[in-house]
Amino acid sequence: MAPAPLGGLEEQLLGCRSAPLWRLLFLVQAVLPAAGAGLCPAHCSCRIPVLDCSRRKLPAPAWRALSGSLPPDTASLDLSHNRLSNWNISLESQTLQEVKMNYNELTEIPYFGEPSSNITLLSLVHNLIPEINAEAFQFYPALESLDLSSNVISEIKTSSFPRMQLKYLNLSNNRISTLEAGCFDNLSSSLLVVKLNRNRISMIPPKIFKLPHLQFLELKRNRIKIVEGLTFQGLDSLRSLKMQRNGISKLKDGAFFGLNNMEELELEHNNLTWVHKGWLYGLRMLQQLYVSQNAIERISPDAWEFCQRLSELDLSYNQLTRLDESAFVGLSLLERLNLGDNRVTHIADGVFRFLSNLQTLDLRNNEISWAIEDASEAFAGLTSLTKLILQGNQIKSITKKAFIGLESLEHLDLNNNAVMSIQENAFSQTHLKELILNTSSLLCDCHLKWFLKWLVDNNFHHSVNVSCAHPEWLAGQSILNVDMKDFVCDDFLKPQIKTHPETTVALRGMNVTLTCTAMSSSDSPMSTVWRKDSEILYDVDIENFVRYWQQAGAALEYTSILHLINVNFTDEGKYQCIVTNHFGSNYSQKAKLTVNEMPSFLKTPMDLTIRTGAMARLECAAEGHPAPQISWQKDGGTDFPAARERRMHVMPEDDVFFIANVKIEDMGVYSCMAQNIAGGLSANASLTVLETPSFIRPLEDKTITRGETAVLQCIAGGSPAPRLNWTKDDGPLLVTERHFFAAANQLLIIVDAGLEDAGKYTCIMSNTLGTERGHIYLNVISSPNCDSSQGSVGHEDDGWTTVGIVIIVVVCCVVGTSLIWVIVIYHMRRKSEDYSITNTEELNLPADIPSYLSSQGTLSEPQEGYSNSEAGSHQQLMPPANGYIHKGSDVGGTGPRVMCSDCCESANVYSRTREYCPYTYVAEEDVLDQTLSSLVGQVPKEAYLTHPPQDAAVLESLIASVDRELSAFPTNHERMNEKRLPSSQMNSEALQHPLWNVNRDLGLPHPPFSQQPGFDSPQLHQKEGLAESEPDCSSSPVSCHRLHDHAVSSRRTRDIQNCTEGT
Repeated sequence: MAPAPLGGLEEQLLGCRSAPLWRLLFLVQAVLPAAGAGLCPAHCSCRIPVLDCSRRKLPAPAWRALSGSLPPDTASLDLSHNRLSNWNISLESQTLQEVKMNYNELTEIPYFGEPSSNITLLSLVHNLIPEINAEAFQFYPALESLDLSSNVISEIKTSSFPRMQLKYLNLSNNRISTLEAGCFDNLSSSLLVVKLNRNRISMIPPKIFKLPHLQFLELKRNRIKIVEGLTFQGLDSLRSLKMQRNGISKLKDGAFFGLNNMEELELEHNNLTWVHKGWLYGLRMLQQLYVSQNAIERISPDAWEFCQRLSELDLSYNQLTRLDESAFVGLSLLERLNLGDNRVTHIADGVFRFLSNLQTLDLRNNEISWAIEDASEAFAGLTSLTKLILQGNQIKSITKKAFIGLESLEHLDLNNNAVMSIQENAFSQTHLKELILNTSSLLCDCHLKWFLKWLVDNNFHHSVNVSCAHPEWLAGQSILNVDMKDFVCDDFLKPQIKTHPETTVALRGMNVTLTCTAMSSSDSPMSTVWRKDSEILYDVDIENFVRYWQQAGAALEYTSILHLINVNFTDEGKYQCIVTNHFGSNYSQKAKLTVNEMPSFLKTPMDLTIRTGAMARLECAAEGHPAPQISWQKDGGTDFPAARERRMHVMPEDDVFFIANVKIEDMGVYSCMAQNIAGGLSANASLTVLETPSFIRPLEDKTITRGETAVLQCIAGGSPAPRLNWTKDDGPLLVTERHFFAAANQLLIIVDAGLEDAGKYTCIMSNTLGTERGHIYLNVISSPNCDSSQGSVGHEDDGWTTVGIVIIVVVCCVVGTSLIWVIVIYHMRRKSEDYSITNTEELNLPADIPSYLSSQGTLSEPQEGYSNSEAGSHQQLMPPANGYIHKGSDVGGTGPRVMCSDCCESANVYSRTREYCPYTYVAEEDVLDQTLSSLVGQVPKEAYLTHPPQDAAVLESLIASVDRELSAFPTNHERMNEKRLPSSQMNSEALQHPLWNVNRDLGLPHPPFSQQPGFDSPQLHQKEGLAESEPDCSSSPVSCHRLHDHAVSSRRTRDIQNCTEGT
């Protein structure tokens, strides 16, 4: 058998000869036949420039005649089909370029003497050469084409080829099983074509082909099962790679990496099972890919990411069963697609929408009848398609929407389909020039009348072969021979859907039922299949039953019920029933089933305690179906101080909520909200911010006149709330009945200050994070105008009259103030409840934070009384326990105290005279200062310095009033909550109660109240002594003391009532 000639492309690459020269030489030989006749060797024929000595079957000795000079201008010598086993005859020729010694018995590379240096083509096909020896090719420096196919070569060694300018190398049909590394390195500068077909190569070592100029590589019919990554790296110019019939089962990632210029890849007749981008990586210039006759079952969604220049793709004769929506994403330049002879049953909606340039689509011999029978618009997007092949797909009916979107369709092949019905205008969207249809199953009723006219009008009646199967009297007749009046509708043989399944939304774990009902006038048995997302359901619970109706004509009603038990997320999809009988199928509408699940937390935020300036990290994650959305709230609202200051960070794909550079205002309750359409839930976490103690306002030194009331303020900040203690002159503070503490020791009140009270007062505040100290210097000066010796017993009744009036005024003020605060608190709670989604009021406070400092409004407030301080060094305002008032020791004098008349311009200064200064008023300025000053100003010294035992109840009432007012002083937590209130609300609601002032030297304004004239000169009529018997106190001093207090309280009540009536 003669070897196959070189292809046209390969001849161009080699550039061996030109066609005009050959024609010229043949003409010369024909005109001058005798010119070279005497020079032509025996057993040969000479046709200049070819010397043909083939098919003589003579051994080498018979060719001694060629040892001399060859005919002039001989360019090609053919010694094929002889019995040559070796060759050592030297030739003499200056023009010889090609030598063919095919089909001989050579065992080594022949040598031709001096002409060897000019030979460019050497063909030694079908010999017995066992190996390639580099020494044999030392005599062929000009060799460009070498064909050693069909020999017995078993391996290619590194030393097989010397450095030469070889362009074409054919080693096909040998016994090559081993390719040594670097075996082609000496040919790297010139080699263009390599053929290694029909060998025994089972593995290709990576990077073995270091041939930067190679353009064609063939490895067909070898034993390669796995192609490793980077196998073909180094073939930068390769344009075509053919690896058919190797049994390749796996192409590893990067198998063709480095083939940046390859345009054609042929992998037919292998065992590939799927197409993915891993082994296609690097093929950016690929235009033709042939993978037919494999076992491909699926195409990964992003398979074509690296080869988007494909123009032709052949996937025929594989095992594809479905075409998902993303099967051809990225192939916008594809022009020809062959999917024939697969087992495709499912085509996703819009699967072809990316193939806008596709011109030919072959889907023959699949199972996609539903794509044509159902109104699914499966071919939408193929605007350039001109040829569609659908033969052998078991299509029974064609709907009017079957070919929507195929505006350019010209050729449609529907052969080998038992088409029974075609809806009107089914082909109106196309521009058909050729229709191939062969069916004998048509239902020739009124619905098909249009088709006969359409065939004739479009001149398709010569290319189709269609005939009727029903009604019986038209069976077998060509539709072209049926009269128009015979297309009538007397019944409905094909099933008609009456009840469609309904769209349903269910929770996970529920049972769902879908119902489908169809009717037919034929007694042909009906059957039903259910599909989910266009795929037939197997192994499901289906209930079918049939009823026979005789009303309005006999008919069969067929009902199918699909039971879905304990639905899960995998059951979501679009469900459809298909009812079929002998006359065709009908498709119900698609019912969507959605399965939801309530959110549940995977991670819940934990309570966090952190210092200011640090990073707060709260985690929250939830699952559900659909996936829940995570959102955050703070204290029941969405107003985040950290968000306004750009300190809040929420990662979209993470479960962590960050607050950078935490500040005290970030403290609160944070709620993680997980929400989907099935519902929502929340989880709370408290963020506690720790802050070292600090002074909210700077400490101010005080200078007062002797006998005045001094108020030393030490307003503390920090978290947790710091504990406060006071010292005087760096030593313990000696507390008398004139010293009082309020607002958790933040206020030190010294009544009737004397010179001994002057000195350095130190406020020490401490919490778990540290301690802070501050100093206040109190200076007490003498008042020369005040006579401290004017007091007398005779004025006691007038003093008590004044006390009674003051008590009435204080009580009225306290009641009014309390009512206003009740209204303010009520409105604040109403607003908090309106904006709160989750219960954020149930907070667990640290043990060291007094409950009466809580801003939640639900915790207990301080009650009346006073007791020793936390350090035990002084007295402070304290609530009573079990109804008993804690009292300090009564060490003061009993002399009456009156007010100094010449100190009225400064403030209400208590003295031992009977005169007193009337109250004055100033404008609002500071809530704390006004409250403190007003309440302290309401405490006459007579209430606690005159008759201490009898005035205990009065003093307790006033101190309780002071504590109740000062308890409203905000803690850090309250200050945060107050920031949420608008300033207008604070001014209008929180500051509208009367604030009395007594110390003008503090620089505090008076509240805006008019002075009551009734208090300018009070006249109280003192009752004469009410004699009451004294109880015996010898047995029980405690009981006696309580009875005495009760008697005093009762007498004081009567005195006040009488004074009130007199006034």
